[in-house]
Amino acid sequence: MKGKHIHMRPLQREDAEPLLQFQASNREFFETYSMDRVENYYSVEYQRSLIEKQQAARKKDEEYAYGIFLNGENRLIGTINLFHVMRGPLQSAFIGYFLDRRENGRGYTTEAVGLLETFAFEKLGLHRIEAGVMPHNQGSIRVLEKSGFQREGLARKNVRINGKWEDHVVLAALNPADE
Repeated sequence: MKGKHIHMRPLQREDAEPLLQFQASNREFFETYSMDRVENYYSVEYQRSLIEKQQAARKKDEEYAYGIFLNGENRLIGTINLFHVMRGPLQSAFIGYFLDRRENGRGYTTEAVGLLETFAFEKLGLHRIEAGVMPHNQGSIRVLEKSGFQREGLARKNVRINGKWEDHVVLAALNPADE
């Protein structure tokens, strides 16, 4: 998928080292907002296994994970995924993303969310995409709202982060073709 400033593609086994570098260089920043990570998370082997799990989940229509790259460069600056894809009467998924802290504020995440939304609605035929964001993560909330997500409420003590159950603002986008 290609946008004005970025392109996205599924990660491959050979992306394990760049993915590890991306995660390790942003470790403190990402761990402020992400679920507890296993002990060996910061190893090439773990990142390779993560990529392999994502590839298998894609084949099963359960998850669609992408690396985010600047156009003209092959440097990984972020990741974005649709996960917990639910079919049947729900036709929905959750969205999650991480962007290199040094690239924040340049519109890349908003562009990536827009590309993934288009894919989810037009190619996968999903009806709804949901996101959960910690209330103090105003930058992420702005990204989603600029991408057409609307606030729906607060999920209290919803996700365990750094050993503590954290509230999350629930936002969702609906497929415009279904409205």
